[in-house]
This record gives sequence, structure tokens and C-alpha cells, in this order.
Amino acid sequence: MKKADFNTFCSSIPNTTHVVQWGGADVWKIGGKVFAVGGWAKDIENDDPEHICVSIKVSEMAWEVLRDVPGCRPAPYLASRGMKWIQHTSEETLSDEEFKTYIKQSHDIVATGLTKKLQRELGLIK
Repeated sequence: MKKADFNTFCSSIPNTTHVVQWGGADVWKIGGKVFAVGGWAKDIENDDPEHICVSIKVSEMAWEVLRDVPGCRPAPYLASRGMKWIQHTSEETLSDEEFKTYIKQSHDIVATGLTKKLQRELGLIK
């Protein structure tokens, strides 16, 4: 996934904010909570400097499916702490378009975990 494609897609999702942190990673949030991180994985060989690895929060079912899929892996740091986060490293199995569905699901999972008050403020619930 190209950096520009990742950022353009995430910016199209309602109620998102963007910050650059953690050594230059593009971090996307809803209600102050992270739902996607785009950065460079030092142990992934890639000749394209615009290619980024994207980590997202996933459901239990998606975790079971994606953790062993070529081009995906448990997200470094996050998954090692018991969190269900997957890192998309290449298009070996999932295309960028297919992975965007998972990015949107990550947004929805994180949004659901926000307080009801904040969900109302963001217009997610009435």
C-alpha cells in the first residue's frame, strides 16, 4: 500500500484525526483512540520507499484468519501484548482494496469502544 493511498483512504472515513508520531508513522484516530498506523517495517524487504506497512485492530475472527495469511502478520509490539492487531505488509494475499475493508472495520471496532457520551458527540449514535 502506498503512503498517499493509505492517508487518503483514512481521511475519507468520518470523524478521523491524523497525527505523525512514533518515529514518523502516520497514525489515524477516532475520538483520540488509534485505529490504524502506517509506518515502515524494518524487517520487511521492499524496494519501494512509498510502500508502508499498516497495522490495524481486528475482530477475534479476523485475527484467526489474518495472522497466518501471507502478507499479514501479528502487529509488532501490539500483538505481543495480547492485543488483536494485524500488520499488512504486502499484497501477497489481500489487495489494498480488500485491506481497506479491514481498515474501516478497525475504525468501527475502535469507535464502538468509545464512551457513549463521546459516540454521541461524534454523531455515531443518537
